[in-house]
Amino acid sequence: MHPEDTLGTVRNCLARLRTAFDAATVALARRCSAQGRLSGDKLDAEQVASFELAWAAADLLAADAGIAALGAQSSELDARLALLFAVEAGQAVLARLEMLHLELGLPRDALRALRDDAGWEALCHSAAGSQALDAAGRAVAASDGEVGRLALDEPHAMAQEAFRRFAAEVVAPQAEAIHRDNLTVPESLLQPLREMGVFGLSVPEQYGGSAPDGHEDALLMVLVTEALSEGSLAAAGSLITRPEILTRALVAGGTPQQQAHWLPKLAAGDPLCAIAITEPDFGSDVAALTLRGTRVAGGWRLDGAKTWCTFAGKAGLLMVVTRTDPDRALGHKGLSLLLVEKPSFDGHDFVFRQPEGGTLSGRAIPTIGYRGMHSFDLSFEDFFVPDANVVGGEAGLGKGFYYTMAGMVGGRMQTAARACGVMRAALRAAIRYSHDRKVFGQALAEFPLTRAKLARMGARLASCRQLAGAVARQVDRGEGRMEASLVKLLACRSAEMVTREALQLHGGMGYAEESPVSRYFVDARVLSIFEGAEETLALKVVARSLLERALGTA
Repeated sequence: MHPEDTLGTVRNCLARLRTAFDAATVALARRCSAQGRLSGDKLDAEQVASFELAWAAADLLAADAGIAALGAQSSELDARLALLFAVEAGQAVLARLEMLHLELGLPRDALRALRDDAGWEALCHSAAGSQALDAAGRAVAASDGEVGRLALDEPHAMAQEAFRRFAAEVVAPQAEAIHRDNLTVPESLLQPLREMGVFGLSVPEQYGGSAPDGHEDALLMVLVTEALSEGSLAAAGSLITRPEILTRALVAGGTPQQQAHWLPKLAAGDPLCAIAITEPDFGSDVAALTLRGTRVAGGWRLDGAKTWCTFAGKAGLLMVVTRTDPDRALGHKGLSLLLVEKPSFDGHDFVFRQPEGGTLSGRAIPTIGYRGMHSFDLSFEDFFVPDANVVGGEAGLGKGFYYTMAGMVGGRMQTAARACGVMRAALRAAIRYSHDRKVFGQALAEFPLTRAKLARMGARLASCRQLAGAVARQVDRGEGRMEASLVKLLACRSAEMVTREALQLHGGMGYAEESPVSRYFVDARVLSIFEGAEETLALKVVARSLLERALGTA
């Protein structure tokens, strides 16, 4: 097919899939509604359909973003990869929609017509057939993993280059020891990152950060996070998330005094901070949290437990989501944010006793990957927090859920960027190994199946990078809240797939701890769990948003 014909065909096919997707969305919205509004019970009864709808939305959005990014400056490789992903994503969406239409009692004639369309069949062959995979794989093998290149202005390009260089020269040489020996992120990484201003990327300039006053620079955050995550997810790539969530909470609801006091400190990375949301019996169900805050003279006493509080040992400041209203029926409206100050600890457990008798203790949770920052179980016993440390003061009581959510869009964008960084590291490792490793008398890269694997890995990474860049620009315009969840959903699952294939190409060496690709594999597995588990995002954020839009109630 001629290149222009190919692009026209893929756009036409994606548009036809979008039409069928919209029909399924409307039908599911009607099934899940009562009197024109979504019903929680009906939504729960349709979780399987809602989950499939969310994944179809993610694949369609990524395919559209990859094709839309093609232009005169696009390389031949990126064009090949965008078409490859669009076709394979289209095939997955087509299968999902056929089942959804069957379940919802919708006609499937249009979907059958697309499946049998001569143009679609020709596109599948030309973009994703064995010869196309081989050509794309050869190009990926020669690219050193430089795929999905974003169109950047000079400041963003310079920042990307600076942090990629730092990740390669400073982070990567320390990453293996931090992972293998289960160390805490050392000052040899933290101090240079402070000097580079990394903890102030989301802090407004007026408070000592680098975020433009009055608007966001989500694209910069994505670029920096991806670059650091390529060096190490746990030792560098995740350091920015916690200060961003707390910064956005303070910007959204903090008093002027709290903003003036804490934001410059966060920008300087002193103290480091952690976010305590999850509880042992409540994961992503934030509204059901129970850590109790009891009002006493001059402040609050905290009693209860938190878990999966990343970096809680090293951090000197914890943002703790606390139930300050004892009426459990209030749900999320009874939650507030309290700022807990504590000493910094380097070890895997700590106990902090206040002079007045309160205690905060923590124990690091052993994990298969994502070592370095450590996630902690925390126990609060009669722990005192002064009124000055309630975000928003008296007016902030009961608004903690909303202040927390203010930082979640950025957190999800960062997690998508982390996934892209880990994918890039894994793809580059796979490319190098496939050139170096000889089997049956020739390099792995000379085998068609190896090249097909590299092509698909490259297509996933390129598409996730293009989607992350496109959604970051939406976020910078004050939009893209649901799309941030979609890119997180897709990129994190893709990181599992790419790191799995990279490890597989390494064979037995990939399973050895001494090989960095084994670290990429176990690190990638956490990405679909934190910052909103995959299932919660798909059902409670993405599908719900899509169905509300379909009902006109968004």
